[in-house]
Amino acid sequence: MTRQVSPSAMRPYGVSRTCRVLEIPRSTFHACKARLLDPKPPRKRGPKGPWGDEALLGEIRRVLESSPWNGEGHRKVWARLRFEGVRTSKGRVLRLMREAGLLAPVRVGKPRGPQAHEGTIIPDRANVMWGTDSTTTLTRLEGTATVFIAVDHASAKGVGIHAAKKGTRYEALEPLRQGIREEFGAYEEGVAAGLSLRHDHGSPFVSEVYQDELHFLGAESSPSFVRAPEGNGCAERFIRTLKEQLLWIRSFDTVEELRLALHHFLDRYNREWIVERHGYITPAAAHRRLRRCAEDAA
Repeated sequence: MTRQVSPSAMRPYGVSRTCRVLEIPRSTFHACKARLLDPKPPRKRGPKGPWGDEALLGEIRRVLESSPWNGEGHRKVWARLRFEGVRTSKGRVLRLMREAGLLAPVRVGKPRGPQAHEGTIIPDRANVMWGTDSTTTLTRLEGTATVFIAVDHASAKGVGIHAAKKGTRYEALEPLRQGIREEFGAYEEGVAAGLSLRHDHGSPFVSEVYQDELHFLGAESSPSFVRAPEGNGCAERFIRTLKEQLLWIRSFDTVEELRLALHHFLDRYNREWIVERHGYITPAAAHRRLRRCAEDAA
């Protein structure tokens, strides 16, 4: 258009007049023209870091191979690189992992309407809200076993875990009892006053025996919304980690062997798993920090 001739002046319109009419900077015009004349793949501006793509990809592969956990995403890989002094951005780690096919496969969800649960289920203090849930797994000699868990919503620390041949209401109480003894120092009437327990509508959790036990301890029952697993998301996320890191990659002969492996996993998870929302520290460290903050505030 800049070279078109004006029918009245019989001269080309020119770059300045064309840009003024179209209301675009001349620098934009010249930049677009330069890209058309010499096309180059886009790249990020600014200085290059000390790590090239190939070298950084090698470090990413090394971190993934040395990590004790399976299927860690780009954020935790980025954090582990920083722990070892390899400085780069999350976006670059994501790009390299995506191009190399190193991202863990995820299921694509379906679009939903407004959520029944609004707000947050993450308190700012430890031992204010716990979540509990159950799952099942197979043993070679004894068949199906039920696994019950309990987790602190604030710190993501696992406070109790248990496996049983039959998933009854009495077995469902075991992780709660483990957590009460460890976190509150005793198991007696009213010892857990101020604690809220989030659970779904599974028959063990809504049973009279289970609810009476909560009342005895002074804890409040907090059932999640029906068909809204997000309301019990902390327990659901813990179970996903448990499956990906233990139940789906190991086999067990008996329920007792499974139970011992679960307690070993819980101890390792609390000491070594890193949580993004706490600044990539372990659940045990986050739990201690939250308890100290509560004590200092009191």
